[in-house]
Amino acid sequence: MKQKRKHSNHVEDIGKQNPHTVTVSQISADIIWQLAAQYWSPETQIEELLPYNANIIDDIYCREILDHKTATRRIMMLEFSQYLEKYLWPNYKRETATHAHLMSIVAMVNEKFRERVEVWPIFETKPEEYPAFFRHVLETCLPGNDSKGRHATMREKTALIVFLNHCFNSMEIELCREQAKRLVSLSMWSCLQPKRLEQELREVPEWRKFWRRLQKKEKGNVKAEVEWERHFLQNLIIQFLSILEAISLEGDVQPSIVAYCERFLEFIIDLEALLPTRRFFNTVLDDTHLLVRAQICNLVQREDGKLFGQGRRKKY
Repeated sequence: MKQKRKHSNHVEDIGKQNPHTVTVSQISADIIWQLAAQYWSPETQIEELLPYNANIIDDIYCREILDHKTATRRIMMLEFSQYLEKYLWPNYKRETATHAHLMSIVAMVNEKFRERVEVWPIFETKPEEYPAFFRHVLETCLPGNDSKGRHATMREKTALIVFLNHCFNSMEIELCREQAKRLVSLSMWSCLQPKRLEQELREVPEWRKFWRRLQKKEKGNVKAEVEWERHFLQNLIIQFLSILEAISLEGDVQPSIVAYCERFLEFIIDLEALLPTRRFFNTVLDDTHLLVRAQICNLVQREDGKLFGQGRRKKY
């Protein structure tokens, strides 16, 4: 008992020193902890837990993650309650998952990486669902004109980019590698202009052999969803450039837009730094002229664009 009391006092002292930590008393009185005790806490007997309720996830996302002024602290509380591993992922199904459910998983994964906590074993408990989940993430990053789902806000776009970056930086994990490699394989060159494609294939004859083999295998019958994946990164860059170039030289700009641009540039830097991803992605990146357009954009000349400018110089 003395040891527990001593530990409790220590946690509370830390909480007073660091605003991003939570104390024992705050945990026990918090609404999140109360919901956890009712729905997913491992400390509650299984037979005493209430049935799964999707509305709980939507409500928590809207109140505690999306609109809360201290979202970081609230996400920490959810992480401490094992929200991802005990409630979000076990109940995720692509057919029924809401936008809030998807973004809640993304937020919790990003938090685990921020805290340097192992995350992928959680998804390996239900690996058959991960491909559909990953596709769900991609579709939320680039919703089509016929998309019936809710479009992501700028803060959500940033969270999605951070999540994708974690995935590509976890290529040693089979679960991630199997999904990510489809976006950065030789087949992504189908989005290049014909002359540029011919130029690249001429320089490396071995790749031409693989390209012909790929064309012969498909015989022009490429599923729409496969073609969409091959164009995903190019279209993601185009979306980023449209946001970047909409920033004026003067006047106010939303901090969330600046944060998105900074995070996106980090994502591009990491894709270029990884050998498994840069081999074919580098050509697509060059074809979009992102370098030139980033160098002359208004953001690098603004006071609030200094960090973005540093990232641009680091990359190139």
